[in-house]
Amino acid sequence: MTFEPKRVFFEKDALEYEMGKRLYKIFRDKNIEVSELKSHNRVTEIPGNTPQQAYFEGKNTLVVGVRHTLKFQSCKPSAHYQLPLVTSCMGMCTYCYLNTQLGKKPYIRVYVNIDEILNQAEHYIKERKDEITLFEGAATSDPIPTEPYTGALRQAIEFFGRQENGRFRFVTKFTEVDSLLDAKHNDHTTIRFSINAAPVIQQYEHRTPGMLERIEASYKIIRSGYQIGFIIAPVLLYDGWEKDYSIMISELAKELGDFKDNKIHFEIISHRFTAKAKNNINEIFPNNNLPMNEEERKFKYGQFGYGKYIYNKEQLDNMKSFFIDRLKKVFSNCEIDYII
Repeated sequence: MTFEPKRVFFEKDALEYEMGKRLYKIFRDKNIEVSELKSHNRVTEIPGNTPQQAYFEGKNTLVVGVRHTLKFQSCKPSAHYQLPLVTSCMGMCTYCYLNTQLGKKPYIRVYVNIDEILNQAEHYIKERKDEITLFEGAATSDPIPTEPYTGALRQAIEFFGRQENGRFRFVTKFTEVDSLLDAKHNDHTTIRFSINAAPVIQQYEHRTPGMLERIEASYKIIRSGYQIGFIIAPVLLYDGWEKDYSIMISELAKELGDFKDNKIHFEIISHRFTAKAKNNINEIFPNNNLPMNEEERKFKYGQFGYGKYIYNKEQLDNMKSFFIDRLKKVFSNCEIDYII
């Protein structure tokens, strides 16, 4: 599922970099609308008069820019730092928390000064001396869809492969991983796949590959010697959810074959939503049937001061018991990092 933008904006400085020049030629040769931004970080030319139009046009827009701020954001507890390679994602998942983070026109941005970004990562690694420093490459994005154009992930993977005390991780819903299979990763990169029950993907994870396609891509990755993990999220508790998630686990074990006895990490996250997210989702997807009835949920304040609606304790306890039981039976050496 290759991302082909409807329009591409270039920051003027981006055209001074080799990657910027290469991307400019690629998109011009494809007859994709290409134009130059008048100022850094001001993207005002994306059309769309309604929330729906703005969202869909944003999702089909690519901005090629320069990362001027080389101070990396913290990424606790999963990593020490975010590695800023890409922002946003081509997927149109109904429930996505980025719907409340990236504005009304959530365009995708890639950075052309990868060498400078990786040099900064090396600086952070040296600051911590003999300790391992971990970087997350998908904190606010899915970096795979733009990889066929930029090659940034492969470059980062091989960079961390050379770092004695640097490690890299990212998560994806997408399957274009072939260019990463022969990268010299030196077992320093963990690739995680976001998977879900097939009906959840079909109903809510628009413009993303299906369950079996993701599982097939994960087999390619584990066969290439990468450390691997799976994020099962968001888990939706509907009539028959146990059957659908059991099928997902069985299909995963079947595809991985003998590799299912490797040390595989799992992260399981139940569905939750905020009032702001609900409002945005209903504006963008007015006919959605995402379960967001506040009366059926428990209200909980989060660590950042805002409240969210989660499943009640009994539901969460049942979910935890289900995944611990199924995963431990099927994947003998798996690590369940958390279930929330």
